[in-house]
Amino acid sequence: MNIALWIVQAVAGAGFVFSGWMKAFQYEKAKAAWPWAGDVPSGLVRGIGLAELVGAIGLIVPQATGIAPIWTPMAAIALALVVALGALFHIRRGEYKEIGVNIVFLALALFVAIGRIAL
Repeated sequence: MNIALWIVQAVAGAGFVFSGWMKAFQYEKAKAAWPWAGDVPSGLVRGIGLAELVGAIGLIVPQATGIAPIWTPMAAIALALVVALGALFHIRRGEYKEIGVNIVFLALALFVAIGRIAL
């Protein structure tokens, strides 16, 4: 189970770093990739990106170092909340095709949260 958790943490972490980096530091690319990013304030997009980057660090570093490993499931829960709110945002806008990615990352984050709490 520990190996599966590490694999999921790595995959989710990489996805959140990619997404977060674009939102936080490459706003113009984010607007081109995700039409919704141009419809909300740039500060919100950048804030979401920073939250994803901090969450990605939280998925890996505490568990890997053994320093306050409780932060890993807490980061996973926070990321699950960010992704769930994103899914609700897309539903409200009628962007149903966008929700698939949210569901995948919600599942990954919840798997990490539950798995790390249970271990």
